[in-house]
Amino acid sequence: MDTTQFSDALILDRPVVVQTSNLRKVYRTGFWLNQKVVTLKGCSLTVYQGETFGLLGQNGAGKTTLLKTLLGIIRPNGGEGVLLGKPLGDRSVKQRVGYLPENPYFYDFLTGWEFLQYAAGLFRIPPSVQQKRIPELLEMVGLAQSAARKKQLRQYSKGMLQRIGMAQTLINDPEVVFLDEPMSGLDPLGRYQIREIILSLKAQGKTIFFNSHVLSDVEAICDRIAILARGEILCLGSITELLGTADLYFVKVRGGNPEVLRQWAPDLEFQDGIWQGHLKGHPHDFLASLSLMNAQLIDMHLARPSLEEFFVQQLRQRGIYTSE
Repeated sequence: MDTTQFSDALILDRPVVVQTSNLRKVYRTGFWLNQKVVTLKGCSLTVYQGETFGLLGQNGAGKTTLLKTLLGIIRPNGGEGVLLGKPLGDRSVKQRVGYLPENPYFYDFLTGWEFLQYAAGLFRIPPSVQQKRIPELLEMVGLAQSAARKKQLRQYSKGMLQRIGMAQTLINDPEVVFLDEPMSGLDPLGRYQIREIILSLKAQGKTIFFNSHVLSDVEAICDRIAILARGEILCLGSITELLGTADLYFVKVRGGNPEVLRQWAPDLEFQDGIWQGHLKGHPHDFLASLSLMNAQLIDMHLARPSLEEFFVQQLRQRGIYTSE
């Protein structure tokens, strides 16, 4: 497994919240249950307190299986792991985590307020605490207006259901929040709202673990990511570790003084009448210097790939092109 090791001391100094070693899950299928489908193949990862961790992968890559294994909803066939210092499946950690599944089930005859009261009752949260906590959560997810809080869930839009689901996930003020495809099926405004909620949780110091294939959102939110394909973790690390620094530019220039240009781009190369290389220094200062040396800018763009480009590249290197 080609896994990039994380080396940021600010993260490594924090307590470990989730850790797995060689997790494996095999399902039996077929009429006689004589066929095996391996959904997790030796998955090892670590998530630290207070970080936002994104698990990326195609549909069918094993993301939901891994998340449910961490939560103890399903049992692995091999390997081991811990969640909040307890072995996976330990019931004592249930009060300390929040979980929003990809396709949550709601009692749709309840109002938003009643649904949160029901969820609070499952955690045995005292009514006095509920009276303070529920309005705060409805405000956080943008459903505080009386029309929304009194409306039955069957009358909620997809985005509203996702937001009330997020409120339910946070009803017990969890230390760790697990989100399975939280932006799935949402329009741009709905995605923005969920993203803002995740960022607010991040600001509160919550540990957030979520699955997604909306790569632009992951790139904007996550401290670290892992790419999962066919049950295997292909790579793991921070955005900078995987993609490179965010302020490195690649430039193409025609004309100018090569000696001066090399002060800006030490790896400058000449090809077909054009100088090209990676810019060292501030882009604005470089652009100002071009006119002084009678040079013409042909192209300038960020040298590092986008997360989407990196994701596709990782799959192509392993011959994975389509959903499984």
